[in-house]
Amino acid sequence: MSVPVVSLREITAETVRAICELEPHRAQDGFVAPNAVSIAQAHFNSAAVFRAVYADEAPVGFIMWRPGDDGASCFLWRFMIDKHHQGKGYGRETIALWLKSLPSQGYELARLSYLPGDGGPHGFYLAQGFRDTGETRANGERLMELAL
Repeated sequence: MSVPVVSLREITAETVRAICELEPHRAQDGFVAPNAVSIAQAHFNSAAVFRAVYADEAPVGFIMWRPGDDGASCFLWRFMIDKHHQGKGYGRETIALWLKSLPSQGYELARLSYLPGDGGPHGFYLAQGFRDTGETRANGERLMELAL
């Protein structure tokens, strides 16, 4: 059996419902907004870029990013892999695809924020090469970054 190919695809009128139905494990609910909310927010932020994550032809997740205020960094705004597709390497492959695309767009730094807590994404992002900056936002989110 072949390993599924992970790709990032534009969300269309035909695929938006399937992407909105994807959800994390119940224990991860407090760490990421529902995809429908993210897509709605992206439509009101002209700098936001969002894509569906596919494994071959199956939708398995969602990723959204935007340029940082400094122009040299890119900020991972939302990322999730559906509860039925976690543990298969799709998250690692998605982040790798995203990071690989950034230097050609002029970015030198990838940044993200996360809420600390059991079941949260901190360990996952550390494993992808991100490092804590020591900064904490007013809402309690902690910042991480990765030089490209």
